[in-house]
Amino acid sequence: MNNKKKLKAVAYGEVLWDVFDHEKKIGGAPLNVALRMKTLGCDVAMISCVGNDNDGDAIIDHIKKVGLETTTIIKSEDFATGLVDVTLNETGSASYIIHYPSAWDKIVLNDVARNTVDNADVLIYGSLVCRDEVSRKSLQELLETDVYKVFDVNLRKPHYTYEILDELMQSADFIKFNDEELLEISTALQSPFTTLEDNINFIVQHTKASGICVTKGKDGALLLWEGKLYENAGYPIIVADTVGAGDSFLAALTTSLLTGKAPQDSIDFACAVGALVAEAQGANPVISESKIEALISNTK
Repeated sequence: MNNKKKLKAVAYGEVLWDVFDHEKKIGGAPLNVALRMKTLGCDVAMISCVGNDNDGDAIIDHIKKVGLETTTIIKSEDFATGLVDVTLNETGSASYIIHYPSAWDKIVLNDVARNTVDNADVLIYGSLVCRDEVSRKSLQELLETDVYKVFDVNLRKPHYTYEILDELMQSADFIKFNDEELLEISTALQSPFTTLEDNINFIVQHTKASGICVTKGKDGALLLWEGKLYENAGYPIIVADTVGAGDSFLAALTTSLLTGKAPQDSIDFACAVGALVAEAQGANPVISESKIEALISNTK
């Protein structure tokens, strides 16, 4: 990573517990992104809400230990800390039951949160947090600031509408989709195109976003950056589970691009990080820089 600039990042959205068959792990896409960015050398704050319960206390304690800013996480007396039931199929792909309402559906901004975003380099947000009007209105306020905005499309049926997705895209400087999400949203916006490349350009024309990334699972990713298209074909790994792989991918890509790393090097790095997360269990495994570099060099 290029260390000339230490990014100040803010992630907004859900913090929760992913509940598997025999255990539960701290998760939520924005938190996964934040945790990975912290390991990559960024200063990171998390804006969210937990319940005034043991699950909420455990999340805040963990976030504090790894060095994320937690004064931007409020506690709710009325709603419990979020839980998600996660089921893995035979290939390690995950499906989710996301309990509603949860504390993260009711994020109310405090002055610390507002000031943190005003002084940040980048704000990362997703679509799931907008399923409730309270958290959606708080996000809309933050999106009116001048900070660089990264929208992580994270479609979880039935928790989204195309109207709200379009509003979130219109606010973004950079948008990350997976291939299925790109085609679904482009079709809803009446795109006449069928290929990923054509629909990337369609979204660029439809929004003000100057950067677009589309992940393709084991087949890597496409990146449009400053008018040029870059590609990584993926890395050969054995998937343990896909939980959090896309989040770590986005964390690595955002950190690399916004600290001046070359676009091709950035997407290669991000795909390697995402692959190594998929190779391990859970959303936030420890990954060494040497392991990332070895995967990249051994695949060239």
